[in-house]
Amino acid sequence: MSAKNNKSDTAGISQATGLVIERVRARQEAIHRWLESYEKSLTLPLYTSVDMRDSGFKMAVVDTNLFPAGFNNLCEHGLADSVKFMREAILKRTPGGKDILIIAEEHTRNTWYLENVRILEKIISEAGFNVKIATFLTDQPSFCESDACVDLKTATGQTVRIYCFKKILAAYKEGKEHYDMIIMNNDLTTGIPEILHNAGIPIYPSMQAGWHARLKSHHFSHTANLIGEFAGLLELDPWLFSCLFDAADEVNINEEKDRARMADQASTLFKKIADKYREHRIPEKPYILIKADAGTYGMGVMPVEDPADILRLNRKDRNKLYKGKSAQVIRRYLLQEGVPTIYDTGHEASEVCVYQVENNFVGGFYRSHAEKGRRDNLNAPGMVLKKMCSHLKKYGDCGAHHDISVFDVYRLLARIAAIAARREIVQLEANKK
Repeated sequence: MSAKNNKSDTAGISQATGLVIERVRARQEAIHRWLESYEKSLTLPLYTSVDMRDSGFKMAVVDTNLFPAGFNNLCEHGLADSVKFMREAILKRTPGGKDILIIAEEHTRNTWYLENVRILEKIISEAGFNVKIATFLTDQPSFCESDACVDLKTATGQTVRIYCFKKILAAYKEGKEHYDMIIMNNDLTTGIPEILHNAGIPIYPSMQAGWHARLKSHHFSHTANLIGEFAGLLELDPWLFSCLFDAADEVNINEEKDRARMADQASTLFKKIADKYREHRIPEKPYILIKADAGTYGMGVMPVEDPADILRLNRKDRNKLYKGKSAQVIRRYLLQEGVPTIYDTGHEASEVCVYQVENNFVGGFYRSHAEKGRRDNLNAPGMVLKKMCSHLKKYGDCGAHHDISVFDVYRLLARIAAIAARREIVQLEANKK
């Protein structure tokens, strides 16, 4: 089932995957009715990116991002679809709206991120809206005192204009500018700035869904419930589509007693995974990943082959796990079952990332890494993102291809992940009331 095979049938895939594909094909009408019963009754996340791992014996969502930052990695056909779906999503939230403000991350020196927001701006503009990009610039407050905006070069040499949100908001409140909606492309790791609380403009995705409040363990709890229903429709073990996990809270990774407590939790998790491996006659050795329970960009992530490895973490590894994005100290960790990837692109270990606008598939890419193995975290410095298109007729030859029969299952899992994310958002918003 290697991506390089470029096959459009099920030849060469594992027996387990073949069974999943057969069940999905046989019960696709019931599956889609089930999904649509949730999707029609919900305001789904505006956009999502969903990371998946496929080992050949199981396939599972391993991360879901509500503020995706890789629109520049979508193929041209996916971008065209994004325009259509983004228009529908915006008008659903602000009927008749015309003026959109994107709030971007503050790492304006990351030229690939700048290319992402440039492409996002282009998508929204081509959807028929007036659009500007702004950021808080809290790390460069002097900028807001002198200039209203700055033109920056992206990784492709294009120009993107970034405005100071403070000045944008002042102009809005004075009636000099108008905005119908804010689209967040900033994951609010450090919290919600007071200035955003006072904006008075509808904001999507919800501010409450930033990493200051959101937890991966909560997401996977919601996902597990939905996967249970999905697997029930297929009459298969939900474990074939999910990862076992646990959460370790109030952990100082530099404290031996805290590492010992986390190692005990990991030991219990290892035993549960090993039981599943025996049940499904899988000859491989289980492993887990330690992840920041609230975090992104692959920071605060480490594979663990044995619970005792947690006790033996050296200073360098502890430092990697101690702080996440924006130097935020990590105190809560997700212990997640590892899924070794079966894929390689150009002889590099790879995993799939799917992009959606309101649960509509708009493309994706392979994340690959020449220096990592099939059991490693691939979202690390040195990774390469390769555009991907499925063997759908309308997409043609526009990037690395995927077996369409397997890809259809990924798309179903991505939709499930976004429904779970919606449940998270409802819970997070209720907690703030």
